[in-house]
Amino acid sequence: MSQATINDIAAYMNDLGQRARAASRLLAAADTHAKNSALAAIADDLDDNRTSLMAENRKDLEAGAAKGLDAALLDRLELNDARIDGMTEGLRQIAALPDPIGEIFDMKYRPTGIQVGRMRVPLGVVGIIYESRPNVTADAAALCLKSGNATVLRGGSEAFHSNQAIAASIARGLEAAGLPADGVQVLATTDRAAVGAMISMPEFIDVIIPRGGKGLIERISNEARVPVIKHLDGICHVYIDDEADPQKAFDVAINAKTQRYGTCNTMETLLVNATVADDILPRLADAYIEKGVELRGCPATCAILGDRCIPATDADWDTEYLAPILSIRVVDDLDTAIEHINAHSSQHTDSIVSENITKARRFLREVDSSSVMVNASTRFADGFEYGLGAEIGISTDKFHARGPVGLEGLTSVKWVVLGDGHIRT
Repeated sequence: MSQATINDIAAYMNDLGQRARAASRLLAAADTHAKNSALAAIADDLDDNRTSLMAENRKDLEAGAAKGLDAALLDRLELNDARIDGMTEGLRQIAALPDPIGEIFDMKYRPTGIQVGRMRVPLGVVGIIYESRPNVTADAAALCLKSGNATVLRGGSEAFHSNQAIAASIARGLEAAGLPADGVQVLATTDRAAVGAMISMPEFIDVIIPRGGKGLIERISNEARVPVIKHLDGICHVYIDDEADPQKAFDVAINAKTQRYGTCNTMETLLVNATVADDILPRLADAYIEKGVELRGCPATCAILGDRCIPATDADWDTEYLAPILSIRVVDDLDTAIEHINAHSSQHTDSIVSENITKARRFLREVDSSSVMVNASTRFADGFEYGLGAEIGISTDKFHARGPVGLEGLTSVKWVVLGDGHIRT
């Protein structure tokens, strides 16, 4: 199929889309027991077939090494016993989550006597385009299944054999639970034309979720004819206020940057109020440098830290490093901090450290990001930490979902009206 012509790909994708749409109607009507049974069956199948799964994964690893993929990418690609355990545990955790579908809420009586409220329903068919990590195949399929959606998955070509093996387990698990195997379809082609078709099929796919590098997400966002749930960058900030508790400020600023470097919720810029900068910055710099973090600062920061810091450029304030690099700016007050964040943030996650509740509330209200925090590390911006159980990604859009996208983010709502023979006069 990878050598197919564009016309062949068009026919393949049209057939796949029709089957996904038909399956979505069956999944939308599936009860919680059937969905949970499918998730358990998929987990059991992955567990039972881990030897063949790792054998298929070795094909991808060998091909990746031959193509010159770096060690970090090969590590993300690898499936071992621990990672397969993680996939199966994730499936079982999602099965244990409350089923959002069919929930009726906000019911109110109107003066006419009718009751009006809303019901949570699936989106329909969710298309997900992602890179490298094959465990995303199981995670994404599980979240879409539990939320009553059919899904079309297009993983990276470097994980083709691994993804096909996981797809086989998913299909067997769905069939064992009496649900349509077409409810989760993993593209059986590495032809890039399939991606172009996927993002141009609004008659079959209701929403696209891209997960990967900035280049992939920009392409999908620019070219898609289907609504996209996305985030491009994670340029996250921590602001240390002049009324911050010094120990809290130190702990949050260190954790937000150094707990993990390559995640979208890692702090990339630290803002420090000028009143406390002379006291806290040297202590922070010592801790950062001990952990191997390169510091890039504004003139005021460089004046305080000397040769422990190099001058920041204008580009630094707009850069997601995903590496042990931190930009630091000394600011005059909360107004300047908020102004900087709203100018340079990617609207992902931003945090203030302050004991002043009035300032904290201003920060929460005026910083325009999907997650805004007080006295907490940006690393908490995560579906699991928010109690969602799992996430399909983190959205910096304002429609349809914002922040970590869990089961509820994969649903829509419709209005429901209850009457007893009521007529409008």
